[in-house]
Amino acid sequence: MPDVKMQSKTVASDSQQQATPRSLRKRMREFSQRMWRPVASVVAVALAMLIIWHGINGKNGLLAWQQKRTEDRQLRKDIVDLQKENALLRERIERLKSDPDAIRIAAHGQMHYVKPNEVIVPLPAEPNTQAQPAGAVK
Repeated sequence: MPDVKMQSKTVASDSQQQATPRSLRKRMREFSQRMWRPVASVVAVALAMLIIWHGINGKNGLLAWQQKRTEDRQLRKDIVDLQKENALLRERIERLKSDPDAIRIAAHGQMHYVKPNEVIVPLPAEPNTQAQPAGAVK
């Protein structure tokens, strides 16, 4: 029994010497055990929000996808319009190659060719249709 009392006194004196660091360590451990879940939750929510933000506003996000989709739609419309215009121009080329009346009409309209006994009457230039302020001086 005396040895047990002696050992407990030795342990008690050691614990008194290290009471402050152990109690600080113990408090830190308890604090970390209490706080790791809320901190981990905040970190998880922050990461989730970052991923969602990147999914919407990122380089290949939802907004970029919508913009590309709109651009694609516009380009497809432009392609269809250009194909129609090309088809019309091909038809006109074929008419000009084979139809003498189409050649005559083009020469008459674009190059101002005239037939014998025809007179070209030049018309005055169209007046400027833009509205001018009431007090404007020319």
